[in-house]
Amino acid sequence: MIPALAGCGVNAIPTKEERARAAWGDVQSQYQRRADLVPNLVATVQASAVQERTVLNEVIEARARATAVNVTPEDAGAMQAFQESQSELAGALSRLLLVVEAYPELQSNRNFLELQSQLEGAENRIAIARRDYNEAVADYNTELRTFPGVFWASTIHGGSEPMQPFQATEAAQAAPEVNFNLDAPPAAAGQTAPAR
Repeated sequence: MIPALAGCGVNAIPTKEERARAAWGDVQSQYQRRADLVPNLVATVQASAVQERTVLNEVIEARARATAVNVTPEDAGAMQAFQESQSELAGALSRLLLVVEAYPELQSNRNFLELQSQLEGAENRIAIARRDYNEAVADYNTELRTFPGVFWASTIHGGSEPMQPFQATEAAQAAPEVNFNLDAPPAAAGQTAPAR
C-alpha cells in the first residue's frame, strides 16, 4: 500500500514544499549578504562625504528595518512588509550611489569600488534567488490546487498552505537606473545611459 501511495504522488506536496522553503532560505541569505555590505559602504562614504549625513542615515535606518522583519512564505502581510522594507533599502542605496558621484575621491577609492562591485553582484544574486523562489512556489502552489495534490492536501497533508510569491512593489515599477559609468550624467527614469 505504501509504494502505491508514493506512486500516486503523496510525497509531491512535502517535496515541493521543502524545495520552496530552501529557495526562500536562499532569498533571505542573499538579502542578508546585501545588508552585510551596508556598514562597510557607509563607513567608506562617511570618511569622504561627511556632509551627506542625511543619506547615510537613510541607508542605516533602511537596513535596520529590512533586517528586522520576520516573515514566513505563507504570511501575505509579513511578506508584503518584507518586500517593502527591502525595496526601501534598495532605494536608499541607490540614492547613496547617486550622491557619491559628486565625490571624485570616492570614485577612485579602491575600497569603495570593491564594495560597489559587491553590491551590484548582491543585487544580481537577489534577482536570481527571487526568480528561483517564485518558480518553486508556483510549482508547490500548483500541486496544492491540482489533482491528485488537491486530494492529498485535504487528507494526508491537511496543514499545507499556499505560499506567497515575491511580487514587485509599487516603488519597483518605476525603479531608477543606477549608472555606474561615473563619466556620464545619470539617465532619467526609463532611459538608458549613453554608451561610451
